[in-house]
Amino acid sequence: MPPKSLPYIKTERGTIRMLSDIEISRQHACLPIVQIATELGLKPDELSLHGANKAKVSLNVAKRLADKKNAKLVIVTAVTPTPFGEGKTVTTIGLTQALNYNGVKACACIRQPSLGPVFGTKGGAAGGGFAQVVPMEELNLHLTGDIHAVSSAHNLAAAAIDARLFHEHRLGAETFTQESGLAALNIDANNILWRRVVDHNERSLREIKVGYGAFNGPVHDSGFDITAASELMAILALSRDLHDLRLRIGRLVLALNTQGEPITAEDLGVAGAMTVIMADAIEPTLMQTLSGDPCFIHAGPFANIAHGNSSIIADTIAAKLADVVVTEAGFGSDMGFEKFSNIKVRESGYSPSAAVVVVTLKALKANSGIESTNDINQADSARLEAGFANLEWHINNVSQYGAPVVVAINRFPTDTDAELEWLTQRIGQTKAFGCEVSEAFAKGAEGAAKLADLVYRATETASDFKLLYNNESSLEAKLMTLAEVGYGASGVTLSDKAKSQLAWLTEHNYSALPICVAKTPMSISHDPDIKGIPTDFELPITELRLNAGAGFVTALVGQVMTMPGLGIKPGYLNIDINDNGDIVGLA
Repeated sequence: MPPKSLPYIKTERGTIRMLSDIEISRQHACLPIVQIATELGLKPDELSLHGANKAKVSLNVAKRLADKKNAKLVIVTAVTPTPFGEGKTVTTIGLTQALNYNGVKACACIRQPSLGPVFGTKGGAAGGGFAQVVPMEELNLHLTGDIHAVSSAHNLAAAAIDARLFHEHRLGAETFTQESGLAALNIDANNILWRRVVDHNERSLREIKVGYGAFNGPVHDSGFDITAASELMAILALSRDLHDLRLRIGRLVLALNTQGEPITAEDLGVAGAMTVIMADAIEPTLMQTLSGDPCFIHAGPFANIAHGNSSIIADTIAAKLADVVVTEAGFGSDMGFEKFSNIKVRESGYSPSAAVVVVTLKALKANSGIESTNDINQADSARLEAGFANLEWHINNVSQYGAPVVVAINRFPTDTDAELEWLTQRIGQTKAFGCEVSEAFAKGAEGAAKLADLVYRATETASDFKLLYNNESSLEAKLMTLAEVGYGASGVTLSDKAKSQLAWLTEHNYSALPICVAKTPMSISHDPDIKGIPTDFELPITELRLNAGAGFVTALVGQVMTMPGLGIKPGYLNIDINDNGDIVGLA
């Protein structure tokens, strides 16, 4: 039975059930967001209110407090994810709540949820139980419109490149220049690199042709990615200020000309307009946890197809206002944490004082690789012991970056004391700084108080943070390092397409950029069916995509998709709104 501290309600049939996340959120009376901001140290003129529960925060805060020492940074990651959910966001929010409960001024920084997962399989990203950001429906649905701004700016560039192609093709280069006063770009219709985006899981749009009709051509291939995979989303997360955002957008490579040279958003003359659309999106949004603790929400790049971390701007502002900043990296440590380290920290210079690896008993059993008809919620020592290897791999993976590692065992109601005790003892034999069982979901701040104390003690120890590779290494060497050191592969194999792209990137002086690997999150390898610790495999690189504005090269591995699809029973089937305007079924 769930912990008694959770609220219960009687159903129409007279049975008892636990309140859902949205019910817990709705029964909570939020503090005015101005009060949250004031207690954090923000001034009234640094806020732009969006209703009573959220506010945009001016970047001037970082300038005002530039001389203030940065807070300690804690990054939350996890073991290889499973369909059951490991609770990274629950732990991130619960840890923030507990640090404040323990008397440490803490602030969380998380990503904005995409509507794709919200209406698809995963659901929202506000945390859960008594460790969530509230109101959870406001966080999960639109928030302050940043994702829509990214979509609009992205698709403006797509429209601009196709319009330029149409007019130059229609008139010819010389006449076009005479009539427009613009130099012809000589766009190669077969090398338009900028696809379109939409913030939904829409597999039917992955590959399309555009330009059909007498006055719309020339016809060429295109497609849609989900907005979270847009390079503009990555730019939003990695920019330092509005000036940096504008420069990065100008560097976007949208297409190649007929000579194989890059055409940028600056060349096309669309970079300024794109920045205008995103001008408000550059400000992070302030919300609160159930305990009234501050949380910044900003940017939403996926971790399997993008870099999977919230923004440098949010971290920078939080670091000047709090004593500890808790942020989260998507999926397992081979995904979001690796990119946090080798992409985000490389850009920001803000390295973590400690890392938290989240694990559950269910996750270890699911990652054991042992086929079983037993209920995953029941005790199973064979699968638990076999799956422990996955946790130890992630502990060792995070440890090699030099920050102390704390393991948070996210407790579920069905977990047995015996298995939790066994796991705690085994973790004590690893490189981890320590571990604690967290009951943040069931008990909020109090349930994570011991974890918060352990994490804070870890931040007080020496951290010798380091990256896996340096900028001077070739792109091929970086790929090899990520494959061998980052995943335990024996090497990489490049498709013919990837080899050709590697040669082009090298020729055009993009070798100094870091790598962002887009692969399955469900395995340390490229194959989602390989559980535990994969060995004796090579990482198949199918494609290399230049993200010159964001400042990295994306390596597509295996069968990864940049546009998800809806499953057979998507989440939207459960979501509705009643006559009072209350949303129901949002998870």
